[in-house]
Amino acid sequence: MVNNEYHVVGVMSGTSLDGIDLVEVKFYFDGLWRFEMLTSETLPYPEKWQKTLATLVSCSMEELSKIDADYTGYLAGVIKTFIQKHKIENLDAVCSHGHTALHQPEKKLTLQIGNLPNLAKLLNETVVCDFRVQDVELGGQGAPLVPIGDRLLFSEYDYCLNLGGFANISTEIHDERIAYDICPVNIVLNHYVRKLGFEYDDGGKIASTGNINTSLLKDLNRLQFYAENPPKSLGLELVKKEILPVIDGYNLEIKDILRTVVEHIAIQITSEITSKKEATVLITGGGAYNQYLIGRIRSLSNQNIVIPKKKLVEFKEALIFGFLGVLKLRNEINCLKSVTGAFKNHSSGKIFWP
Repeated sequence: MVNNEYHVVGVMSGTSLDGIDLVEVKFYFDGLWRFEMLTSETLPYPEKWQKTLATLVSCSMEELSKIDADYTGYLAGVIKTFIQKHKIENLDAVCSHGHTALHQPEKKLTLQIGNLPNLAKLLNETVVCDFRVQDVELGGQGAPLVPIGDRLLFSEYDYCLNLGGFANISTEIHDERIAYDICPVNIVLNHYVRKLGFEYDDGGKIASTGNINTSLLKDLNRLQFYAENPPKSLGLELVKKEILPVIDGYNLEIKDILRTVVEHIAIQITSEITSKKEATVLITGGGAYNQYLIGRIRSLSNQNIVIPKKKLVEFKEALIFGFLGVLKLRNEINCLKSVTGAFKNHSSGKIFWP
């Protein structure tokens, strides 16, 4: 018999390397899905892991295998600390995304470290994880995976927009969920602001003091990725190969780089959220705190932009990976072919028992 109530911990580590997001959540099903977020926390990466994770794309497969084992052990420690600190008991599962090391779906390759079977044994909990691999094997992009949660948990919004390492968007078109990556966000902004000794540009204050370099802006807006039709997804590889070299070629002051990149992001996002008139746009992810960027999006789009409470801004992705795990436990569809381009809808992920 299928349960209609689930108690899980959702775990997410994103490309912006802010840290590991953990959320304790209960899901309820009575014909419609509802959720209750109980406790949540982001545990920042120590410098050692931040440096290691930032260089994964240049590692050999042998090196990645060793890092995967080490990271799985580290992740287990982080999750166990969260569970013990908040006195969490009687879990149905820990549902973890892991951390993306490689994402080249055109080569049928995607690798998220931290999804090894021993994670369940180290935690002594049922673990649902490794959500992307099956979709890529089925011809999909393996991303984005959050839209099933947008459809079933946040259907009152016309668009769900997440501003993390990358901007990704989710919406309904002709009764199909469509979702895709739009452009890099924090993965580029944070890269440059770190050169000034900061982890991020607080509120976009530094960007707001810069000037737009129109030539750079044109070059960024001309990137081939933007001419492609969905489904499509971005990875660190494209940023390092096609975006950072273009920006670095201009040899600009950091404040001018940030200002130009913010305008680029706002232009790309606006082009995706204006096809529906008077639309409501839910914005989550760390970029929702970049008030200058949000102001530019508001100004260029003239849409109804909604920034929810802090807990949802910061933990929506971890929440939905918890939800993906619940759907997997029920053997229900958690990956949509209309989103990823796979040849069928499917229930993705692996279940490991302690």
